[in-house]
Amino acid sequence: MEKIGYVNKIFSSVNSIDLGRKGFATDGNEHEGRISYEVGISIALTSFQEAQTSADCGILILSEETFLRQELHFCHADDTITRNSLTQAIRSFGDAQRSLKIVEVKTFYQAAEATYATTKNRIQGCPRDIFHQACAGHRTRLSNSLRTPGINMIEKAVIQQRMANMKTAVGCYLEKQKKALAITS
Repeated sequence: MEKIGYVNKIFSSVNSIDLGRKGFATDGNEHEGRISYEVGISIALTSFQEAQTSADCGILILSEETFLRQELHFCHADDTITRNSLTQAIRSFGDAQRSLKIVEVKTFYQAAEATYATTKNRIQGCPRDIFHQACAGHRTRLSNSLRTPGINMIEKAVIQQRMANMKTAVGCYLEKQKKALAITS
């Protein structure tokens, strides 16, 4: 699927989830809310599963960043804790996208890699740069969400899939780093 297809499916899923949650909170709209919520969760899970099968770092990060931007869009203005967390995650993924562009250009990445210590903050000989940090930070954020009481198992499945996607993105990115740095496994 093209990147635009993933983005459209993510937009649709978050919109349906938000409409569903609002329906839950409106007397007489609970049933329609439940249907919208379940449709949104289903679309989200399928979208994130498809993104993972792409094994494309850019698609994995774009899917997650799009989901976060939509969540931020629907987040209540008074929910500063959640808004700050989402904003930080979005910024981190913006930085990760920049790293992804640089790792594609071997000479640029080799120069950037020289700024990292050779003994610390390394994964399989490659720098634990902002891409790794963004994915690890987000996996922690998602893991903390799994501990929230009241989240149903369907939503937890989406969160677990998103965590798996971060792991896949790191693996994909690590391969790009190794290629750029001519590291053989």
